[in-house]
Amino acid sequence: MLPQPVVRAPGPAPEVDLAALVADLRAEVDGEVRFDVGSRAAYSTDASNYRQVPLGVVVPRTVEAGVAAVAVCRRHGAPLVSRGGGTSLAGQCTNTAVVLDWSKYCHLLLEVDPQARTCLVEPGIVLDSLNAQLASTGLEYGPRPATHSRCTLGGMLGNNSCGATAQRTGKVVDNVVELEVLLYDGTRFWVGETSDEQYAEIQRRGGRQAEVYRQLRSLREEYLADIRTRYPDIPRRVSGYNLDSLLPEKGFHIGQVLVGSEGTLVTVLRARLRLVPVVRASALVFVNYPDIAAAADDVMRVLEHQPVTLEGIDDRLVANERKQQQLVGLREIPEGGAWLMIQMGGDTPQQARAAASRLITAVRGGGAGTVHEFTDPAHERQMWQVREAALGATAQVRGADRTWPGWEDSAVAPEKLGSYLRDLRRLFDEYGFGQTSVYGHFGQGCVHTRIPFQLTTADGVARFRSFLERAADLVVSYGGSFSGEHGDGQARGELLPKMYGSRLMRAFGQLKAIFDPADRMNPGKTVSPYPLDSLLRLGADYHHPSLRTTFAYPDDQGSFANAVLRCVGVGQCRRHDGGVMCPSYMVTREEEHSTRGRSRLLFEMLDGSVRGGSIDDGWRSDAVRDALDLCLACKGCKADCPVNVDMATYKAEFLSHHYAGRLRPRAHYSMGWLPVLAAVAGVAPGAVNALTQAPGLGRLAKFAGGIDQHRDVPTFAAQSFQRWFADRTPAGDGHRGEVLLWPDTFTNRFHPGVAQAAVEVLEAAGWRVRVPARPVCCGLTWISTGQLGVATWMLRRTLNVLRPHLRAGTRVVGLEPSCTAVFRSDAHELFPNDEDVTRLRQQTVTLAELLHDHSPGWRPPRLPAHALIQTHCHQHAILGTTADQAVLTDAGVRADFLDSGCCGLAGNFGFEQGHYEVSEACAERVLLPAVRDAADTDVILADGFSCRTQVQQSAAGGRTALHLAELLRAGLHGEAVTPWPERRWGRRPQPPTRAARLAAVGLLGLAVLAPVVALVTSKAR
Repeated sequence: MLPQPVVRAPGPAPEVDLAALVADLRAEVDGEVRFDVGSRAAYSTDASNYRQVPLGVVVPRTVEAGVAAVAVCRRHGAPLVSRGGGTSLAGQCTNTAVVLDWSKYCHLLLEVDPQARTCLVEPGIVLDSLNAQLASTGLEYGPRPATHSRCTLGGMLGNNSCGATAQRTGKVVDNVVELEVLLYDGTRFWVGETSDEQYAEIQRRGGRQAEVYRQLRSLREEYLADIRTRYPDIPRRVSGYNLDSLLPEKGFHIGQVLVGSEGTLVTVLRARLRLVPVVRASALVFVNYPDIAAAADDVMRVLEHQPVTLEGIDDRLVANERKQQQLVGLREIPEGGAWLMIQMGGDTPQQARAAASRLITAVRGGGAGTVHEFTDPAHERQMWQVREAALGATAQVRGADRTWPGWEDSAVAPEKLGSYLRDLRRLFDEYGFGQTSVYGHFGQGCVHTRIPFQLTTADGVARFRSFLERAADLVVSYGGSFSGEHGDGQARGELLPKMYGSRLMRAFGQLKAIFDPADRMNPGKTVSPYPLDSLLRLGADYHHPSLRTTFAYPDDQGSFANAVLRCVGVGQCRRHDGGVMCPSYMVTREEEHSTRGRSRLLFEMLDGSVRGGSIDDGWRSDAVRDALDLCLACKGCKADCPVNVDMATYKAEFLSHHYAGRLRPRAHYSMGWLPVLAAVAGVAPGAVNALTQAPGLGRLAKFAGGIDQHRDVPTFAAQSFQRWFADRTPAGDGHRGEVLLWPDTFTNRFHPGVAQAAVEVLEAAGWRVRVPARPVCCGLTWISTGQLGVATWMLRRTLNVLRPHLRAGTRVVGLEPSCTAVFRSDAHELFPNDEDVTRLRQQTVTLAELLHDHSPGWRPPRLPAHALIQTHCHQHAILGTTADQAVLTDAGVRADFLDSGCCGLAGNFGFEQGHYEVSEACAERVLLPAVRDAADTDVILADGFSCRTQVQQSAAGGRTALHLAELLRAGLHGEAVTPWPERRWGRRPQPPTRAARLAAVGLLGLAVLAPVVALVTSKAR
């Protein structure tokens, strides 16, 4: 007899004795057991509209530890949800339950069988990591969602993921051989295709597995006609449970039944996957059409040519990306209303090009518009970045309303796609969503879109529900599926009766009861779901107060709350390599240390003061402080995040409030007040160096300053750059005019040779160099430590010095990327309405930008060298490297820009106590191994003081990095670039003189007074 469906009134989880649960988990599970406020906040939502704060989080170190965690939860009646990358758009990964996060430790590739074309994996393995490990076999796992850099195979199995490559390989359900699964009751077995003989053997053995199989066969027989007639016969049917995999012609494949069940039935422990050959060569074709529906009309003709992928994008998407992205591929998108993006494959480049040529001939004959072909692999990757950036580009558009998921992946038969899109557009217009962008996997009839729902008012939430119900009716009229990729979760679970009818919904409930009769596995999703307009992350009661902040957040309507809402949860900050974002996550693999995790905690902090969220102590929250502690303030997220989250700014803002009126960590004074301390040290730099480098005194000085004992205090230069410049006679004719060379603290006080080299290069290029004679500072160190009152005062003082130059139109040349970025970004965000700040932003340039973009006819000296370039994070995020690349190319330098991300030192971060291990781990990812492997003649180029210091102080074989200015100066003089200079900056410490002792006393006195001054200043604010 079949079990009856679970009938559950949506509501909170049953009472669980959390103290006892936590104690047993910690005693019995080999893993990290986290029921603290910060962890629960970080996992409170996914990439959907929904929010449920979990009971706690368990991060098992092994699969067996995960099994033990389930056993403990079963004993306490605690609900469970398995989680991979946490990028689900329908609310599958958020629940008032114990979250099992498999991604940190359980990510092994266990077996590969090239002959059988299969592999065995643990659930936490990331797709890109799996395929990288499979590369030598010539095989890959075929389905490839846009989140391939961070999605786990466990999550892909839960969602029945697809991606663009499903055009060739099919969905995840089509690429699963067998699964090892664990039921909530503790039963554990392998499931896959089941022959009659295997079924008989299972029944002979008896037990819980036999009962499950017997009930599944009874379920199939009872609902056989419904399964055959009510399931949409389309390529992208993801909604609902895969009861069709129970059919005899599909081999009674229990593993496939469980794919796409979103953690509501079983816990997947291991998976044996089917692999496909890698496409050896490809060619990408863009075909232009008047509008997106016309592009969809041509899909069937394109499909005759068997493309590897077939995507559609509209002009709204491209326009949105051009507003906020810096993707190279956007330059290549031809003009028009919509495009089909078609990839043709072959075993050789010639075969791929021939296939593309046949396709082009066919579409041109059919009346398509312009056609563009891309055959260079690097060029193809750039074009694919345009498509993969779509979700972020449509989520946050400058000058437009925010958009949200809810109806983001409906699917119909490809032959009906054009008509469906026209009807969908009419529905958009009816609800006032006329500017909504449409794109997707058109070769399989899957449509992606994000809609500007108003989810913060009762009327807006009601219209959200109304639209989804109307859209569901529309797709059902086309014989389609609510979800063609992202699953049902809470977003569409309530709508499933429209698609499947009452009998199949009863069958879904019985399937749930077979595997999970107690309804403890991800309850409230897919069957017996929470209402689609409940448990919203925003909702009609959303109200994040207007807070008084120092930063003005000009791109977020002046609101810190709006800035925090930028994060939409796509999780690009959780990728394991590539780009700069997020360095701390790359080395810790902790959700709280990702940009997304930190955004979640900030959201919960704001929510807690209004709706009683998980964090209720506001700016004073230690949980938020701890999550932000390992943020390197690299600003990588400002460039790499699809919605341009700027966590460095949010961190500075938080710290300014968190420590308002109270003492700060010692490093905030030693590092935050570095410009002042450096000026005092400049009275007797040799003596100060002797004191800071002496074994005993050095340790004491580092302790007093909150500096990690593993670090060396950088040596102060014997003479500051400003002093050197004041004593010299200008050279050159200055025929190009004047420039102001900015004497940042790091260059001025520690590496003046960099600025001296820049002066020579600029004068040789025809510029008259000016340097401020007074002490000046951009305020960077105070910004990065959240001492924003001092930072704004310092910036205003600097503006007073620079005002005559700015109003004369003089360009300001920055040598230190982080300080230059303050002028180009932070200053504007602090003073968005100050005209002089706007001038400063517009007139500040890097050395390379001045030489390449503003010095017509200038040519760099020839430098036949090979250079490894470590790009400073702030240059990557704010300034860009286009001019640097051009200058190096023109100079004849063979330049390799390392994809190394942050060097790990990141200004004050790597010096602070408690950060050394993370700092070094960041550097050891790519940078330091590359430096150690470099040839003796290779040049290490790093414009950032932090980057040069990290190379110099870390285990990099004694190498020293150069600034671009030093490299160009060597070329001017025809000197061989010396890659192994000896202590270029500073002198060997000498015994301290009486003057030195007095200077040291003054320095220590200032170090003592700085906290007091800062505290008084803070209270005054």
